[in-house]
Amino acid sequence: MLKFRSIKWIIAVLLNVLLISCSKTGSIKIIETTDLHGMILPFDFIENESSDASLANVSSYIQTIRNNQEQVVLLDDGDNLQGQPVVYYYNFIDTVSDHILAGVFNYLKCDAVTAGNHDFEAGHPVYDRIKQQYDFPLLAANAVDVRTGEPYFKPYTIVNKGKFKIAVFGLVTPSIPEWLPPRLYSGIKFEGMVETARKWMPEILKQKPDLVVGLFHSGFNREEFESRKEQFLKEDGSAAVAYNVPGFDIILNGHDHKLANEKIVNADGDTVLMMNAGSRCRNIAEANVVFSKGHKKVISGKLIEVSDLEPDKEYISHFEKQSNTVHEYVDKVIGNSESTLSSRSSYFGPSAFISMVHKVQLEISGADVSFTAPLSFDVRIEEGPIKVSDMFKLYRYENMLYTMSLTGSEIKKYLEYSYGGWMNTMKGPAGNLLKFRTGKDGKPVVRDGKAWLDNQPYNFDSAEGIDYVVDVSKPEGERITISGLTGGKPFEMNTMYKVAVNSYRGSGGGGHLTEGVGLSQNDLAKRLITSTDKDLRFYILKYIESQGNIKPQSPKNWKIVPETWAKAAAQRDYALLFGEDK
Repeated sequence: MLKFRSIKWIIAVLLNVLLISCSKTGSIKIIETTDLHGMILPFDFIENESSDASLANVSSYIQTIRNNQEQVVLLDDGDNLQGQPVVYYYNFIDTVSDHILAGVFNYLKCDAVTAGNHDFEAGHPVYDRIKQQYDFPLLAANAVDVRTGEPYFKPYTIVNKGKFKIAVFGLVTPSIPEWLPPRLYSGIKFEGMVETARKWMPEILKQKPDLVVGLFHSGFNREEFESRKEQFLKEDGSAAVAYNVPGFDIILNGHDHKLANEKIVNADGDTVLMMNAGSRCRNIAEANVVFSKGHKKVISGKLIEVSDLEPDKEYISHFEKQSNTVHEYVDKVIGNSESTLSSRSSYFGPSAFISMVHKVQLEISGADVSFTAPLSFDVRIEEGPIKVSDMFKLYRYENMLYTMSLTGSEIKKYLEYSYGGWMNTMKGPAGNLLKFRTGKDGKPVVRDGKAWLDNQPYNFDSAEGIDYVVDVSKPEGERITISGLTGGKPFEMNTMYKVAVNSYRGSGGGGHLTEGVGLSQNDLAKRLITSTDKDLRFYILKYIESQGNIKPQSPKNWKIVPETWAKAAAQRDYALLFGEDK
């Protein structure tokens, strides 16, 4: 009997040894690009200059890996259909040819892409078309078809590379309804990231993958890490998923443009590699996975600067025709400006740069009041001929124009909120006018000779159509005094007015209408009167074409007081913000 048991034990050991010896060994690279925002060719079509970082550089790196017979999975984390004229042209101008982005990703033999919020911004006709042209799946498990209850895109895909089976699961930030008009994602609802990942993980694991990769167009919010809070509808929920949903080996992030390469420990005590390649193709995120006997995995990550890589000449040659077509489009002259326009002035008071957008919004909408902000931090359009490329400097995003209804008191609350996030409460002429990020000493933090604003400038809304004063000596919420409608008519707090805003703001983006005015998402929908069919950039372009010659002038409808305080502070803050004197 003892001898029989010994034989069984020996057989079991031999079988175990045989199993281990037959287990998969080897290595694989997981490459991520993210938030390209149109940087697919080595040229910036807005600034009219060559770029040292684009997918042309990535192509040369990928080819080197493949030539070395290494297994590579190429993934992208979305936000690619907005940002450069090269994608705008194939989104909205040439809608017959194959989209250049599909051509590029197919050329690179991409394995999967997750849809980003700016990809939804292009609208159904664009992302539905490009989805059909991709040779690989477009992912987003939590973008759900309201008719079927199933994901509108693929939830996950299994990528087979040699003997390895890699599961890639996609999620998109569920905050899209806060930024985009519903018609751009009609028929789609966005569910929570943690909730969705929990739903799909069991099915993914049934496929017995060698590696599970999350491809999330959502940032790595460290405040949520280990919080155990189930932030189902959080903008940047990648950390919450990593901690609360065991099963992932690697999570590749996007959306927040913040580089990341670190390991965290999830709720089960397992390690997850979190990586983010940043934005505009400045970096590649590379995860290296080594499989040893016993199916053990050693995972490490590194970030690669794309500017250090040589661009792929064959890639550039392959897309030369499309490049030339876009060059012709952006070089078209649409009008003439009698003076130079700069976004810099818009931070310190009334601005000709902003006033031109106000005029277009009021003319198109027929509204009483217009709200808008500088959508480009530091741009300049020179005196003289205006080209199509200049419109991408002036207005970077594909926002629609909304006409909404607000009472006079709500308009005042809106402005109080805007200037509250924009300007300090000054105690004298020696203070700062703008709100800067400050250190422990309370002074503005200066890096590379420049201070950083505490808020995004695209949230610095001013108004036209009304005359008002901003008193920065008063506390937030008590600064705005509206004297009347521009033209002399009285402004009444209880009267309902038509207001022009871009679709980002009208959907709740920035918090002006939600936190500032106090409207709910349901309220916003009820207050919407009309929306344009095309983006605001299109209408600004047409406005300049119709005018032929424009004379940009600063408006006279608002000012900052005390004027002597504001003037002195603006000189100092200008030097802080831009690293040079005015």
